[in-house]
Amino acid sequence: MPHTARGVAALSLLFLLTACGGGDGKPAAKASGSTEPAAAVQVVAPAKVEIIAGMTGCTAVIRIEAAELRQGSCRTGQGDYIIATFPKDSLKDTWLDAAAIYGGTYIVGPQWAVGGKVDVLKKIQPEIGGEIVQLTGSGPSPVPTGT
Repeated sequence: MPHTARGVAALSLLFLLTACGGGDGKPAAKASGSTEPAAAVQVVAPAKVEIIAGMTGCTAVIRIEAAELRQGSCRTGQGDYIIATFPKDSLKDTWLDAAAIYGGTYIVGPQWAVGGKVDVLKKIQPEIGGEIVQLTGSGPSPVPTGT
């Protein structure tokens, strides 16, 4: 469990909030009368290990299958990383708080976290969205990397 906790811990507290359309894959419409161009919509992966893995060119090996968490590992040409998904953000936050004592770097998204080396995470972030966070290993507060 400590290895699992390490992977998920870094993903707490920071969420990527994006505007999205009505579920049809199209960006949300501009308000009527607006002359401003519509803002670009950033990709944000759904909270499913297999989908996140597929978006990064990986077929995940499921390591943990539990009601509170699913975790898979990926080994690709880009590097190795873990993907953890949660049925609720509150479970992700709890897991990250517990794992914060180990430190590490993660991409955090809604109901998911991906842990690995910074250079690997920077390569896959454009594919899955989320925000890169660095846990210091001294407590539950992540420090953004500025990416």
